[in-house]
Amino acid sequence: MVVTGAAGGIGAALARRFARDGARVALLDRDTEGAAGVARELGEKAALALGCDVTSLADCKAAIDAIVSTWGGVDVLVNNAGITHVGLFRDTDVDVIRRVLDVNLLGAVHCTKAALPSLLDRSGQIVVTSSVAGFAPLATRSGYAASKHALHGFFDSLRAEHRRDGLRVLMVCPSFVDTAIGHNALGTGGGSASPEARTGVRSPMPPEDLADAVVRAALRNRRLLLVSREARLAYWVARLLPALYERLMLRRTLAPPS
Repeated sequence: MVVTGAAGGIGAALARRFARDGARVALLDRDTEGAAGVARELGEKAALALGCDVTSLADCKAAIDAIVSTWGGVDVLVNNAGITHVGLFRDTDVDVIRRVLDVNLLGAVHCTKAALPSLLDRSGQIVVTSSVAGFAPLATRSGYAASKHALHGFFDSLRAEHRRDGLRVLMVCPSFVDTAIGHNALGTGGGSASPEARTGVRSPMPPEDLADAVVRAALRNRRLLLVSREARLAYWVARLLPALYERLMLRRTLAPPS
């Protein structure tokens, strides 16, 4: 199996969890040292670390070709690599939005394009790390929300296109997870976001808990995983009471720093 963004956070937790169940895991990340560290932890027979910038289709093709050459094919592709940004759109450079879309959306498209022939040959599975922001609005992160909404459109369509080929697609929608993505958020001008601009969360989910839920859902061939009670509540409130959801979301994202 292949996990992108595997050097830390959700990606590393997923790699460890799948490896614990006996899977051989290829860890793809721009942070080659971080990915290699996780691979060493898992053992050379169970893991392979490859440097890969998912915004480059050539990088993704080279990585997948190396995996197919080494292990014979790809059974599961986990499109997990992602970044975020913070700031009102009116203040945000368009290049920031473009960067987020390049990583979150096109990164997943590139890896999927490269791995799809092998996945179809093996009736494989694609797991996509989306977010509550994939089905609901998120003020101060409009580009992030756009990228996650787009993932649903793309991968739901891909699932339909290959319904008769046995390709399975699982969309994973957590709420807040305890990773470094918020600390590494882009600011309005493309640099690092200031600490006061970031939205704090009291009790984010440990990535290991998310990984456990993803493995269970993947084994059951689920199409959509709403991780946590908060995510499930957000899903229904955003659909049935959108104005209420908007007010609650704004209260959190635009609250003055304490």
